[in-house]
Amino acid sequence: MTSTTQHNAATRPLELGAAALVVFLCLCWGFNQVAVKLALADIPPLTQAWIRSAGAALLIWIYARSRGISLEMRGETLKAGLIAGVLFGLEFIFIYRSLLFTTASRTTLFIYCAPFVVVLGSHFLVRNDRFRWTQWAGLLMSFAGVMLAFGVPTPAENPHQLFGDLLALAAGVAWGLTTLVVKSTSLARAAPEKTLQYQLLVSVPMLVISAWLFGETVTKMPGTVALASLAYQTIWVVSLTFLLWFMLVAKYSASRLSSFTFLTPLFGVFAGHMVLGDPITLAFAGAVTLVIGGLILVNRPR
Repeated sequence: MTSTTQHNAATRPLELGAAALVVFLCLCWGFNQVAVKLALADIPPLTQAWIRSAGAALLIWIYARSRGISLEMRGETLKAGLIAGVLFGLEFIFIYRSLLFTTASRTTLFIYCAPFVVVLGSHFLVRNDRFRWTQWAGLLMSFAGVMLAFGVPTPAENPHQLFGDLLALAAGVAWGLTTLVVKSTSLARAAPEKTLQYQLLVSVPMLVISAWLFGETVTKMPGTVALASLAYQTIWVVSLTFLLWFMLVAKYSASRLSSFTFLTPLFGVFAGHMVLGDPITLAFAGAVTLVIGGLILVNRPR
C-alpha cells in the first residue's frame, strides 16, 4: 500500500453510498439490542455472545474458503489480530456484566465514549486523521443527542452502580481500541474476513470461560423466538454487518465512521418501540436532530 493510499484511507470522507451503508449497519445493530433482550429468557447474555461468535466464525470460514481467501493466523497480522480479539471479547464481557450493577441507559451512555477514544487515538496513531474544532463540536453534539435520549447520568447512587458504570466505560474503551488496532496496524492491509475471524476465534474461549465462571446455564430447550433472535445475531449481525464494518474501516476515516455509531442507540430505542412497545418521548425527536446535526459537522468536507 502506497503512502498516498494510506493518506486517503486515513482521511477519506464517506461518499453518499458509504454513509448510507454505515447508517444501515447502525440500524441493524440497534435491532440487535432487541434481539438480545428477546433471547434472554432462554439464553443468558454471555452464552448468547459465545454461541454467535462461534457460529459466525464457522460461517466466515465457509465463505472465505469458497472465495479462496486465506485466514491463516500467522505472520505480520498475528500480534495485532490477537490484541484485537482480546479487546473484542473484553468488550462484551464488560457490557453484559455492567448490566447487573447499573441501568441499561447508563450502560449505553458510557459505552458511547468509544468514538472519542477512536478520534483521540487516531490523532496520534493514524496519519492525518485529525479532527478540526468543528468536527469536535459535531462529535460533542451527537453525544449530547444520545444524552438527551437516555438522560444525563447522575452521580452513582451506590458503589455497585459505580462499578457497573466503570465496566460500561471499559467496554466503550475496548470497542474504541479495537477499531484503532484494526486501522493502525497490519490488519488495515489484511482481508476483512481475516480481521473479523481473529476477533471471533479469540473471543470464543474468553466468553465461554466467563459464562462458566459467572454461572450461566441453559436449563431448557430455547424457544422459537430465542433461537430466531440468536440466528439474527449470528448470521446477520456478526457474520455480515461486522464484516462490512471492517471493510469500511479499512477504506475510510475511522474517526468519521465511529461518529456514525451514535445512531445505534437511537435505532435501539426505535426498535424497542416497534418490537417491544417501549414508549418514545418528545425528547427523542430532539435527540435525533442533535445526532444528525453532529454527523453533518463531522463529515462536512473542508
